[in-house]
Parts: sequence; C-alpha cells; structure tokens
Amino acid sequence: MNRSDVMIVGAGPTGLALALWLTKLGVKVRLLDKTAEPGTTSRALAIQARTLELYRQLDLADEIVKRGHKTPAVNLWVKGKKAARAPFEKVGLGLTPYPFLHIFPQDEHERLLIERLEQLGASVERNAELMDFEDRGGAIAARIRGADGQEEVCEAAYIAGCDGARSRVREIIGAGFPGGTYRQIFYVADVDAQGPAIDGELHVDLDEADFLAVFPLAGEGRARLIGTVRDERADHPETLKFEDVSDRAIQNLKVQVRRLNWFSTYHVHHRVAEHFRYGRAFLLGDAAHIHSPAGGQGMNTGIGDAINLAWKLSSVLSAIAPDSLLDSYEAERIGFARRLVATTDRAFGFATAEGPLADVIRTRVAPLLIPAIASFESAREYLFRTVAQLTLNYRNGPLSTGKAGGVCGGDRLPWSPSDNLDNYASLTDMRWQVHVYGAASAQLTAWCAEQDIPLHAFGWGPEREAAGFARDALYLLRPDAYVALADSTGSPEALARYGVERGLKLGCRLAGRPPAGG
Repeated sequence: MNRSDVMIVGAGPTGLALALWLTKLGVKVRLLDKTAEPGTTSRALAIQARTLELYRQLDLADEIVKRGHKTPAVNLWVKGKKAARAPFEKVGLGLTPYPFLHIFPQDEHERLLIERLEQLGASVERNAELMDFEDRGGAIAARIRGADGQEEVCEAAYIAGCDGARSRVREIIGAGFPGGTYRQIFYVADVDAQGPAIDGELHVDLDEADFLAVFPLAGEGRARLIGTVRDERADHPETLKFEDVSDRAIQNLKVQVRRLNWFSTYHVHHRVAEHFRYGRAFLLGDAAHIHSPAGGQGMNTGIGDAINLAWKLSSVLSAIAPDSLLDSYEAERIGFARRLVATTDRAFGFATAEGPLADVIRTRVAPLLIPAIASFESAREYLFRTVAQLTLNYRNGPLSTGKAGGVCGGDRLPWSPSDNLDNYASLTDMRWQVHVYGAASAQLTAWCAEQDIPLHAFGWGPEREAAGFARDALYLLRPDAYVALADSTGSPEALARYGVERGLKLGCRLAGRPPAGG
C-alpha cells in the first residue's frame, strides 16, 4: 500500500507551501491535484511583507521580489481625476526587510513553488482526485482516482485539505462552512494598456458606480483590472464580456486598453469553517476560510496556515512533540480568519455601498479624510503593519507565554538589523532557537549548549530598545519565527519549564519519520 506521512489535497499556493516546508524538513508528502496542469490565470496578486519574511526561511523571498513588482503607492480617483495618493515607500522602513506591497500573480507564484519542490525531489501528482477517506485512528485511509481512471487505497498519518472553496476534504468530514455570498459579480481582466493609471502604482476608483481597481504587473504597460458589477448585468455573469465593463475603466481611470489577455467573472463568498482540525484531517486556505479580496489577504492567509501547520506536523511525526500540539493550529488560526472576514467585509462594504449618503462619503469625504489620516506617521505605520500582516500574533494561544519589554509571547519577532547583522538571518535554521539582545548569562549559554538549542546573542543599542526588546532578556522562537516565550530574567529555568509543560523537546531538529508501517 502506498504510504506517506502527510497527504495534501490541492496544489495551489497553500498546498504547495505546505508541501515545500514539510519536504524541506524531511517529511514524506503526497501532493494531489485533480487538474491536469498548473493554472495559467489567477486572481490573487499581492504578497504581503509577512509572507515574504516567512518565505525567506525557505530561500524564496529574493526570487519572488526579483520576478514580481514593487508597488510604491495607492492612488484614489473620483470623477475621472486623481484625488489622493498614499505612498508606501517609507512607511515600512525599519519594520521589515520588505517595506512594500509586492505584486506577483498566483500562476507565476505556483510555478516557482513547483520548481523549488521538484528541486527537493517531490512533485505534484496531477489528474489525481480524492474520492473518499476515513480516519482509522492511527492513520487515514484514502481512496484516490488516478489519471488512468483506476482507484487505489493509500494511507497517510495525516491529511491536509488545501483544495479550495469547494473542498472535497471539508465535504467528507462534514465541516460546517457558515457565511454568505456577495451579491456583486467580480471580474478580472489582464490587459496591456496605457494612460495615467498605468504607471506602476495601484489605482482605485471611488465613484458612485461599481468598484474598480487597477493593479500594476511586472512589465511595461501590463496591468490587472479588478472590478464589480451589481446592476442587471450581474444576473447573467456567464454572458458578461470585457466590452460590457471596459467603458468604466476607460472613462473613470483613463485606461486605454491595447490588448486584452484574459477576462473572467466570479462570485465571492465570506465563510469560515466551524473547525480547522477534525482528528487527523486539517483544513487550510480557501478550504477553511474565504472572503472579499479587499486588502490582498486571502492567498497570504492560506500560506500562513500552511507554515503554521507544517512545523507542528513535522514535530509530532518526529516524536519531539505530543499530538496535542496540533490542536494549536486551529486555536491560533481560526480567530484570525474570523477577524479577517469581518475586516474585509467592512472594507468591501465601504467600497461598494449604494445610496446617496454612501456616494457622498466615498467621493467627497474619503478623498479628503484619507490623505489627512495618512499624514500622520503613526496612522501610516498602523495601516502598513495591518495590511502587511505584521500585527498578526498568537498572544492568547496555547504556545505563547511571558513578556519582556514590549515583546510578548505570541508576537512576530521584531526585525532589528544592526551593524550589518540581521536578526532574521538565523531563522533559516527552521528550528527552536533562543535570541538574547544584550548579553546572555553563562548559565543560559551552558544550558542551551547542553540541550543543543541554538543561542544567538545580539549587541544592545537604541535600535533594539526601539524594536521593543528588553536588555539581556531571552526570547524563545518557534520554527515559524514567532516568539513562544519572552522572559526578562534570561533564566534557563524558564526555558526548561516551558518545554516540560508542553511536552516539547526543544533541542531536537524537526524531521520526518518513516511513514506508517515503514
């Protein structure tokens, strides 16, 4: 019988990121997708700074930045004129190695992940469809239909549903998926064009009619139009053509389309699964949560799911953590998904609300108010941190404890480079490690050496304090670069207690184990 450690259903960005991280850690994965080939079109574009930080651990960030497009500003248009410009360039400086909004289309993103996965000796199994599976306690048994139409039964220790909004994994386990559907029809058009809105920046139209945004793509004159239709045309989306919506872009944003490369329409839902874990089955990405594309959060959130779950699966499979560690996946991710759906709902509701009052707020008040708010550095920084997912934390999660300075257990490790020494450089190790900003005590140094836990000490200075660190405190970092424990005493006893209380062998490397029965 074909056996693997983790069966991954769905080879979009979420499934590929999960497969890549697990494979790099030595876990045997089987990655299935029922399509014959990778997608050649896509709706997801934005890669946020936090995703790039996590991708840096996989040596992916530099290549994505090289292939994509840095977006320096967002522009708001009203009645055919540019009403406001909010720059990104300086807002994120000092907060992250990636202080910008990055555009890298999903189809190109997937091809890069597949390329890296194949370099590690793994691949996507195409035309392979999950028919059914059952949890047998010690493993799951899945029935798969292959490209030849034949069915086989195979085993895996765990199964991960990364198979999108119509998830077969979610259907089989009977997970509730409460929420609703936006009444508007969304359309996407990839174009070669010219005009003032084709300048490498992001442009959003705030007029009374439908929502419309122009996203820059890498390459001269390339752009993606994303808009909505909400009148009688929305009743028959299958008949919509680009000609039915192009006037809006031409008139309001002065986009002169030279060539249409791709056009598609779709409905958008807002839903969150009732649970993200069911025994040995997990839901990730669109299989677990879907929402408005406002803010470019969807794909990034799915990748965050994958990285959160990957190191935990590897830990349990390596017998360096108990199975209960996997419960923390839902505990940490479901609350964020629910907040994200609520937030994107509000943003999308503002952009598409109907009625005279909504029109006045959007076309007269917002162009004045948004630049005024953006003139305050603290407001700009807060907006950037939120959209870039730098504020995402697990402070109330079961793996988070303590506080030292302004950094709490559960926080993203603040980025604080100094003297050409980047405190993120050690994170490529993808294991538990300890950071000290200042001087590590002899007791802590000896204990970490004895337990084989990497200890990295960084010199103290005003930039460390500004980042929120406490001098000589210890910060225990998880393999996904979030702070697990912050302890101002710098005592090794705090580390020992943390590991014992959670049944974690902090000094062991993450690695897969032989598959069930192997």
